[in-house]
Amino acid sequence: MTSSAPLPRAGRREWIGLAVIALPCLLYSMDLTVLNLAVPLISADLKPSSSQLLWIVDIYGFLVAGSLITMGTLGDRIGRRRLLLIGAAAFGAASVLAAFSTSAEMLIASRALLGIAGATLAPSTLSLIRSMFLDPGQRTFAIGVWATSYSVGAAIGPLLGGILLEYFWWGSVFLLAVPIMVLLLVVGPVLLPEFRDPEAGRLDLLSAAQSLAAVLLVIYGLKKFAENGLGWPPAASMLAGLGVGVLFVHRQRRLTDPLIDLRLFRVPAFSASLGAYTLGTLVAFGIYIFIAQYLQLVLGLSPFQAGLATVPSMAAFIVGSMVVPAIGRRVRPAYLMAAGMVIAAVGFGVLTQVDRTSGLTVLITGSIIYSLGISPVVILATDLIVGSAPVERAGAASAISETSSELGGALGIAIFGSIGTAVYRFAMWDVVPDGLPPETMEAARSTLGGAVAVARQLPGQLSAELLDTARAAFTRAFQLTAAISAAVSLITAIGVLVLLRGVRAGSQLEEQPALERSVQVT
Repeated sequence: MTSSAPLPRAGRREWIGLAVIALPCLLYSMDLTVLNLAVPLISADLKPSSSQLLWIVDIYGFLVAGSLITMGTLGDRIGRRRLLLIGAAAFGAASVLAAFSTSAEMLIASRALLGIAGATLAPSTLSLIRSMFLDPGQRTFAIGVWATSYSVGAAIGPLLGGILLEYFWWGSVFLLAVPIMVLLLVVGPVLLPEFRDPEAGRLDLLSAAQSLAAVLLVIYGLKKFAENGLGWPPAASMLAGLGVGVLFVHRQRRLTDPLIDLRLFRVPAFSASLGAYTLGTLVAFGIYIFIAQYLQLVLGLSPFQAGLATVPSMAAFIVGSMVVPAIGRRVRPAYLMAAGMVIAAVGFGVLTQVDRTSGLTVLITGSIIYSLGISPVVILATDLIVGSAPVERAGAASAISETSSELGGALGIAIFGSIGTAVYRFAMWDVVPDGLPPETMEAARSTLGGAVAVARQLPGQLSAELLDTARAAFTRAFQLTAAISAAVSLITAIGVLVLLRGVRAGSQLEEQPALERSVQVT
């Protein structure tokens, strides 16, 4: 039965609250980008081993991904604003610890704490938006602002980090978080409302541990797969993660108060949007690892120049995020998301035309097009995922959404990275100059970075020869990856049209009472 009463619209307080919510989101993505700039200075000061350096870089993302589901459900139980403020205080404190770390071990521990605290930010902020903006059109726009804040943080993070590293020590990049978190702690209790599930049960600690282990094992295996190819260690890690995931699902079916209500996956708008979101992040992350290497190792741009070259694509995503809500009021989500993925496919098609000498214009053009195309999927899929869940389950739904994004990104890097590596190695197998030591030849044949390092040690003609062939091989791998990304985008567009064609903007809210009745059944 559908009620004809209009849903209440957000007022000035909610819109000011949205600006507050955007602050930790902006900071979250900044923290992912600024560390890479500081790695050389950290290496010189703390002198970490190669293994320690990898953990310094990776532990934050691992623990964010692994903790999202637990934190989203915890917010539903103790209050989303309370969890956000607790996470903000922990994030600020861990940032200070990281900034003044005196050893590699201390920095790894600080980054681990940052990851756990960071996992509170996305599900808390997104579920607060779900509760604050009940009108579908306003909620879609608010989610667009929420997504844009991540892109803005990713864009300005390297710029602010570069300025700080120019004048201060490496720890200064972590201190960027402190004033933002202090501001959130001051204005959050005043401007943000509190929401929680009044009938939530206790948090099942075994389920929380299982979800953490499952996600960590799968993402760790995917990362090692991307770095070293498919061998026993990454395969064992992924299989173990899947096994723990099966146990986790089985436990959720038996619990009176599950960590994740599996009935959410029976809602077509939820499950289909989740799949589209995962595939959208898969192609976006998968192509980006090639773009970053192409700009620096093929075209020879400096890291700062390469960063500037990616700004237009981020700006395109921001523009798309702001335009999509307005278009979404008149066009069904399925049609808009499908059109976006077709546009993304066109952008990836443009990227198949890059060459090894003068592809900058082509790359920027293709990146702008695919970023515009992916923005409807990110905004509308997130909106449908969160809007499909009852208000009291918004934290869990938000966490599932963000976990699917993390897994999609890891899958994209692993799958496309492996395909690109295989194409590169095949193209380089018989073209490395004769006379090189075996280990040097293997380095040149494995990666473009290895070939560039080897070329620096060779005399002029041999160096130019190796660089030319390696760059040509990498460009072919890039072109093939772009073509596969275009095909995946078109398949996603078809799937969205088939599975979501009956969903109208805001219709998930009309169906919510039935879902609410179903989630009370135990």
